[in-house]
Amino acid sequence: MQNILVILSLIFGVYGYAQNQTVKGKVVDTFDVPLGEVYIYSNETKNHTHTLENGTFVLEDIKVGDTLTARLLGFETKNIVLKKMDIENGITLVLENKIFQLDELILKQEINPLQLINKLDMKVNPVNSSQELLQKVPGLFIGQHAGGGKAEQIFLRGFDVDHGTDVSISVDGIPVNMVSHAHGQGYADLHFIIPETIENIRFGKGAYTADQGNFNTAGYVAFNTKDSFENNQIKVEAGQFNTLRTVGLFNFLGASNQGRGTVALEYLESDGPFDSPQNFNRINFVGKYTTQLQDTQKITFSASHFTSRWDASGQIPNRAIVQGLISRFGAIDDTEGGNTSRTNFNFTYNKYLGDYSSFRTNVFYSLYDFELYSNFTFFLNDPINGDQIRQKEQRNLFGFNSVFNTKKYWDQVEAVFNTGIGLRNDAVKGNELSRTVNRNETLENVSLGTVNETNAYAFADATIDFGKLKITPAVRLDYFKYTYEDALLTPFQIQSESKAIVAPKLRIEYDPIDNLQLFAKSGIGFHSNDTRVVVTQRGEDVLPKSYGVDAGINWKPFSRVFLNTTFWYLGLEQEFVYVGDEGIVEPSGETRRFGIDFSGRYQVNDWLFLDTDLTYTHARSVDASDGEDFIPLAPKVTAAGGISIESFNNFSGSLRYRYLGDRPATETNSIVAKGYTVVDMSLNYRWKHFDFSLSLENLLDTEWNETQFATESRLANETEAVEEIHFTPGTPFFAKAGITYRF
Repeated sequence: MQNILVILSLIFGVYGYAQNQTVKGKVVDTFDVPLGEVYIYSNETKNHTHTLENGTFVLEDIKVGDTLTARLLGFETKNIVLKKMDIENGITLVLENKIFQLDELILKQEINPLQLINKLDMKVNPVNSSQELLQKVPGLFIGQHAGGGKAEQIFLRGFDVDHGTDVSISVDGIPVNMVSHAHGQGYADLHFIIPETIENIRFGKGAYTADQGNFNTAGYVAFNTKDSFENNQIKVEAGQFNTLRTVGLFNFLGASNQGRGTVALEYLESDGPFDSPQNFNRINFVGKYTTQLQDTQKITFSASHFTSRWDASGQIPNRAIVQGLISRFGAIDDTEGGNTSRTNFNFTYNKYLGDYSSFRTNVFYSLYDFELYSNFTFFLNDPINGDQIRQKEQRNLFGFNSVFNTKKYWDQVEAVFNTGIGLRNDAVKGNELSRTVNRNETLENVSLGTVNETNAYAFADATIDFGKLKITPAVRLDYFKYTYEDALLTPFQIQSESKAIVAPKLRIEYDPIDNLQLFAKSGIGFHSNDTRVVVTQRGEDVLPKSYGVDAGINWKPFSRVFLNTTFWYLGLEQEFVYVGDEGIVEPSGETRRFGIDFSGRYQVNDWLFLDTDLTYTHARSVDASDGEDFIPLAPKVTAAGGISIESFNNFSGSLRYRYLGDRPATETNSIVAKGYTVVDMSLNYRWKHFDFSLSLENLLDTEWNETQFATESRLANETEAVEEIHFTPGTPFFAKAGITYRF
């Protein structure tokens, strides 16, 4: 009898393990750092999942003897045959780094193929300036027009975004765009970023992502910083125009999973190519500490500070050059310039609540100072003193973002749910626009007051994966409270308004085969108006909506070729924003844009890469008559791309181009902002612990205008005003060399 029981127990024991079960595991790199978004796949049952941010995963419907595959581009693929102990105790998979190979990309297995291609771009063409970071987003162009310290002008999807009105930007969950800013709504200064600290860029065009709110009409860009560096580095770069840059990257706790700490420092100075030196300098400091509390909790604390000052030659009129008053790099008023600083604190807490659920929250605080002196019209308004203005503010910004994520399974259907809430408050003291002379004499306060603006939000989305078909419905709710204390208003009065908006969204993806993905997106976005405008207009046109639709494909027609094509449409209820340069409101009415975006990547072999990004946009005002409906400075055609070499006999480098076509500068297209093509080259060589670099910007020494505006101005020797192109000249041929020591 006893023998029979033993035999039966063995039979049922084997039978039990032959049944499909569940395996739990974790994926890390060789430094024991968890890897998120790793594709986990059962070769027998065809079931799959992705790891969470802490590297953990759960895969159901498998059994002993199944082969499990773990795949993440940039790492060696790992295969393991499941054993009984793996199912009982769980498994840990260690992936080793390798060269990124485009032929290993399988579109169906990736959460977001475009983000992955961007990761390849970052690896093949590293950046060394915060300006270059934004240009890693396909189709996004920037321009500088105030001495290097002012935030860049941004162009995307037929928008002259100015400094951020229609592109939402963040770093580790900290918002970069400044609402009700002294210089203009949405002002986004990214100069507090040290580019070598960026781990990845998450971006999207159009308002189709529920966790993105204000300013997300043309798109959003979200930067994430590194928890640790591959090695310690000290870098020194020097170039023309008295340019010097030094960077230090240090791991002060190593790269262990239990505690990682980093410190990064940057110093940059340059006079620029201008006749009046811009005397630009900037200092950046970033510190970050990350620790894992067991396997279920992760805490990150970061602090950063940057300060910058500069002089500027401003935007100059063509006629001053023709008359011989100044050169292309001269100035009508060389007393322009400014200074700014920003200090950030960010605390992030990740909690993994179970096999399928996680919670993430970050709490942030920023102290921000800004002072800018500009002169756009010279002697138009004040023939004696000139038209210099000062824009100034001091801001306290704080808030939080919290997201709960969970997965559910129904047979072969996977559903991922995200819900989130958040709050942002901007308390701005001394929000000022004044008329000044030589920076040190105030003639008149045009506007002066205190702004307090609060934005509370909640969102929810659900991605339902049927295998070949994914559907993601989403909705977002935003509430705004605007308060303004006008220091120039007598008697004293507090003005306030409030407004709410609901924004639904929908994304659909279909994968008929492994390397062909069709997608369609639709959604409502918005950009808010300046608090000073909102209270003046008594709540009219507070949150103009955008209505967008995208349709396109991601396709790998060949193993080493990736193509993306997107047809899109975007309508905006009102391009109605506060113009900080003049202290006035300029409504431009309802607008419509449609176009096509194209991106292509080709890996010729292990070390040679080709890439190109092309865009075409048709942008018009709806309310204006034909011939008078052009949108000033809206880009029509853009292109960027190049040839890159990675790790060929210790050499790497690139030859790259960017093209921005002619654009209308006025509503009638009577004045045209001329386009340009600029070619840059870089070359790097690695020897033992040293990296040597050479950068040649504007290789062909093209004469180009970086930013252009149709402006009415008057020079000191003129009796009548003239409207024409005013521009900031683009940098001529510029050479820079550097050396990096790694240890």
